[in-house]
Amino acid sequence: MSSGSSFRLHSRLLVDPDVTERFAGPAHLQALLDVEAALATAEATVGVIPAQSVGPIEAAARAELYDVPEIAREAANDGNVVIPLVRHLTAAVATRDPDAARYVHWGATSQDILDTALVLQLRSTVPTVAHHLRRATRAAREQAHRHADATMAGRTWLQQATPITFGLKAAGWADALHRTSGWLDTMLQGASVLQFGGAAGTLASLGSHGLEVADALAVQLGLTVPPIPWHTHRDRLAQLGCALGVAMGTVGKIGRDISLLAQTEVGEVTELSGPSRGGSSTMPHKRNPVSASVALAAAGRTPGLVATLLGAMLQEHERGVGGWQVEWDTLPDLVQVSAGGARAIADALEGLTVHPDRMGSNLDASGGVTTAESVAMALAESVGKHDAHDIVATACRQAQEEGLTVAEALAKHSTITRHLDPATIADRLSPAGYLGVTHEFIARVLSRVDRDG
Repeated sequence: MSSGSSFRLHSRLLVDPDVTERFAGPAHLQALLDVEAALATAEATVGVIPAQSVGPIEAAARAELYDVPEIAREAANDGNVVIPLVRHLTAAVATRDPDAARYVHWGATSQDILDTALVLQLRSTVPTVAHHLRRATRAAREQAHRHADATMAGRTWLQQATPITFGLKAAGWADALHRTSGWLDTMLQGASVLQFGGAAGTLASLGSHGLEVADALAVQLGLTVPPIPWHTHRDRLAQLGCALGVAMGTVGKIGRDISLLAQTEVGEVTELSGPSRGGSSTMPHKRNPVSASVALAAAGRTPGLVATLLGAMLQEHERGVGGWQVEWDTLPDLVQVSAGGARAIADALEGLTVHPDRMGSNLDASGGVTTAESVAMALAESVGKHDAHDIVATACRQAQEEGLTVAEALAKHSTITRHLDPATIADRLSPAGYLGVTHEFIARVLSRVDRDG
């Protein structure tokens, strides 16, 4: 992580430092120079420029040779960073070989270099997001396996519903993470394409060699050649941005669940703690869900960034004005935030402590209402679904108003006792006996995650 005025004190908390470093000025400059050097090599391969020009250009294509702040200052006047970069690169090549300097940036336009360099940066950073999502998937999968039988209250509208197991909840997390990481991989692959079209997307400056140079350049950079230059068609980048946004939505949902389950009054999970983690500046007892909070912060920031990328798709004719520039910081910011959020949820899930005893006591605290549906379904076989629902609902209200258990309230209703004996009622009120196909669902997710890796 770089130091100085650009360093934010919360950077290591909210983003992934390695990803941030790869978008920093020196790394960005090197990506641009890598494209320029690869362009020279490709053109020499095709015979467009002299082969002896390549060595001096490659030797000068090293970011440490240039004053990054100076290039940034010049870019403010030139309109984009490639224009001053080409000036400085040409000058540096000229000190080695004046003839080679004539062939710097041959046949390309600034957007070709900027867009292709951005693709290279995405190719090196988005896999970090996917890596953390896969970490989180494995951790959620392990939680699902370990706690497949840990019965707890399902919750709908933030109220206790019918019982589930923590394994089912964790399996839902694993399934969603698995899907989103796969989609992210697919969208990155789709966006890993060369941008090379020249001034207006015709490669006219290269004459009849345009397609050959494009093919050779793609080989040099390990990118796919698209059917046509995409200067103002930003759908691939927008789709990648949407995939990041959806991934952070998934991350945020899990972070929300963890933070709610970790509330003092609930206490069903806790994040990994330590002497300097999750504390308060004033309250010695605090154990805050730090990783969940970072995941939620990422999920809160990404929708606006994704919307900005979608808005930037409205670009004019063959080369846009304004919309293209919108992406320059928005997409790197989105990747950085996503990496931080994905890392945080992986950390949370890997270090999560589950408290089955507390889950059981929270279920018991409701007096048995979470399995009232089970009794109603059994009664419905005799009196019909509608009447059974109303009868059991009346018993539940009576239990809450009179401080009874649900079993005690049910025993007061003759219609219920006429059709259901005490043993059947007790069996129906057991949370462990009303889990449906919970274990089958868990097994299906574990199998899918294990199969796909």
